[in-house]
Amino acid sequence: MDTPAAPRDSLRSPAWAARIFILNDHEPVRRGLRDLLENDGFVIAGESGSAAEARHLIPILEPDLAVLDDRLPDGTGIEVCRDLRASAPGVRCLILTGWDEQHAVRAAVLAGASGYVLKQVSDNSELLDGIRSAAAGSSLLRPGVRERIAESLYAASSASWLDSLTERERNVLAFMARGLTNQQIGQDLMVADEVVAACVSSVLQKLGFRRRSQLIPVPIPRAWELLH
Repeated sequence: MDTPAAPRDSLRSPAWAARIFILNDHEPVRRGLRDLLENDGFVIAGESGSAAEARHLIPILEPDLAVLDDRLPDGTGIEVCRDLRASAPGVRCLILTGWDEQHAVRAAVLAGASGYVLKQVSDNSELLDGIRSAAAGSSLLRPGVRERIAESLYAASSASWLDSLTERERNVLAFMARGLTNQQIGQDLMVADEVVAACVSSVLQKLGFRRRSQLIPVPIPRAWELLH
């Protein structure tokens, strides 16, 4: 699906009701977000609390926008967004996050998302405007921000202070920073998609984007503060 962006002056018009998919593992949060969006004229195309289920449902339902929670029991919104770039390239994605602004923008860049919205926004109109703009095809990242963050992420892929990353994970991070999909990374590194997906998950966990497991070393404390 490749839904054309709605005209700017129609973003608040009921004539164009954007179809939204909600991914969040907390049912009360999903219900509250669903009610908020439906009251504002959006159509809820579907919802899920699982990254695996969302990967299956979203390409079938083909919403205009998927609002993806930052951390999930079985993954992250970053990983889901990266997968959707191959399985449902016409679906735009927005990361719903509780991270600070700097961490959030890096997450959006690594995901290839339209941007992010913060969970702790005090004004619902800000959240609705962000979702409306992303659904219509607009980027929520200021001009030049994506390129600047991508450069810092690329530089980080060879930084000595990230010595918890393996050589393959450093290569994967560098490709992620350049905007390559998992499939493109696999082709360049000549490895299976499953290997790339596992590396992406490990990189995100070591950089503090993913819930920690006992199989992965603890992320380097305050590592991202070294990026500018």
